[in-house]
Amino acid sequence: MFSLLLASLASLSSLAGAQHLFDRNLAYSSPFANSPYLSHNTHALHARHVAFAKRQIDGPTPPQLGDTQSSEGFVDEHYPTFYGGDFSASPSIYNGGINFTHSVASGDPFDDSVLLWTRAVPIGSQLPDQSIPICASFKIFDNADLSGRPVDSGDAFTSYDVDWTLKVEANNLRPDSHYWFQFSDCTNSSTVSPVGTTRTISSPNRWFNAYGVAAHNTSADLFLHLGDYIYESLGNGAKIGRQTLGRELATIADYRLRLNQYRTDDDHEVADQAWKAGTADSNDTALGCSFSPSGACFTDRKLAAVRAYHEWMPIRQVDPDDKLRIWRNFQIGKLLDLTMLDTRQYDRDITDYLTECLAVINSIADVTNRSLMGTEQESWFYETLSESKARGATWRVVGQQIVFTMLNESGSLDVDAWDGYRSNRNRVLDHLYTNNIGNTIILSGDSHANWVSDLALLLDPNQTVTYNPLTGEGAIGVEFAGTAVSSTSSFGAGISPANADKISTVLVGANTDLQWSEGSYRGFFTLTLDPHQANATYWAMRNVSASAQLRHVHEGNANLGAFPSATFNVKAGANKLSRPVAGGSVMAGVLKVQGQD
Repeated sequence: MFSLLLASLASLSSLAGAQHLFDRNLAYSSPFANSPYLSHNTHALHARHVAFAKRQIDGPTPPQLGDTQSSEGFVDEHYPTFYGGDFSASPSIYNGGINFTHSVASGDPFDDSVLLWTRAVPIGSQLPDQSIPICASFKIFDNADLSGRPVDSGDAFTSYDVDWTLKVEANNLRPDSHYWFQFSDCTNSSTVSPVGTTRTISSPNRWFNAYGVAAHNTSADLFLHLGDYIYESLGNGAKIGRQTLGRELATIADYRLRLNQYRTDDDHEVADQAWKAGTADSNDTALGCSFSPSGACFTDRKLAAVRAYHEWMPIRQVDPDDKLRIWRNFQIGKLLDLTMLDTRQYDRDITDYLTECLAVINSIADVTNRSLMGTEQESWFYETLSESKARGATWRVVGQQIVFTMLNESGSLDVDAWDGYRSNRNRVLDHLYTNNIGNTIILSGDSHANWVSDLALLLDPNQTVTYNPLTGEGAIGVEFAGTAVSSTSSFGAGISPANADKISTVLVGANTDLQWSEGSYRGFFTLTLDPHQANATYWAMRNVSASAQLRHVHEGNANLGAFPSATFNVKAGANKLSRPVAGGSVMAGVLKVQGQD
């Protein structure tokens, strides 16, 4: 009796101090750092867990006078210590086996920490009671062999409440360093995840096929995804072997299912044509709330999308005092400032969310107080650019979601891009010119085509006072805009390179600062920076199909065939593309001037 009582008290004592294992999993926390009411209540989860474990320890209620059945007592040898010891037979931790269904990921690096992510799903015929969490351990090392003492390690809980996702912060890391990490099952250390590799950024003072090609063929230190990671609609991916599951996304279950599917294969993070008060097919009106069987209004839909995104992505919390803020700046040594904007969701004035709105939006695109970023983000952006110059950073790299340069496409402008917010764009360029802020490179996505331009202040696509498109003189920076990894071209679904080049020829002729256009191939681009120059290499996928019918073998894997379609250079201090642009020759697409001297 004494040993049983002691074991029970020790177990419950350990349980009482175990809430930190819920708290360590950042997926339980609020997507908004200072709004704890949006967090999962880890105290309640812990209490639910303790109550379950106590029932296992105490057994059924002792028999009372008159009862005909006796209680089954607690069997001590089945329940060794719950925490800090052998988990293998604990009644309070699921020990039926787990599967790391979505491998591992890392993200949001600082100079001394990084977020590590995995998904630990229970397996077996007998799934756990909702009160029983999954426990996973993590270790991060400074070597690929995972040998020696880990730099950081720990345990954390996950559960069905967060879709079995697990996100922890690894600390005590060195700036500008490579690390290797792995998760394991707390109850069986032989069950491990794949090994992941990650990297910290420098101290400020110092299966979509394209993803596979990028991983196999590049040695990038950072990967930036410039919007539209998922689509909320069912889409048309079946023909390339990627039929989306479920329905148009609205609820937390919908978004979890879609993120699950996208991550398995590895603007629309909420919905198409989003702005601060709605999307193409949802808003907080009776009509907008009836777009899907869920009846979700825009606000509910947006919160569901943010919650699921927070669970599934290795990103840090955003600031709730700034609504859905994700914009911020990373100082990477003295080499560059990486400034990430939100040009889709945050305080964005109305866009062409319906075809009928196109003429109206185009008529107000030049209104002075119209903003793509919102007043607060816009002011912060200008201050960040100025501070970057003042601290002596060589480059200013701006990551954002939509094409910045003015693009005349067959006589019309895309008002869902910066062309719908022309005064806002002019304010950005004016700030760069007025304050002599050079070495600015804008990175863009969303358009489903490739574009490379000098940055210049234009009155219209073919009228400028300061810029010479042949020499690049008068430019204040460069834009590199990339295509989609699998979604069809904005030039036309399945368009051939030859037919796309016909369109590109017209476009580079009609737009003064546009130096290269390519609209057939899917892919990505890399950007390499040093104190003297920047080089961008565009990669074109030969095939985006998930099938093996057109197989381009790379290290035994299908569909990893790709080629570098064009390479561009920017010299530090030049604020323009080096001439001849792309060396005067490209493997795909159309240059404004071929073989320019």
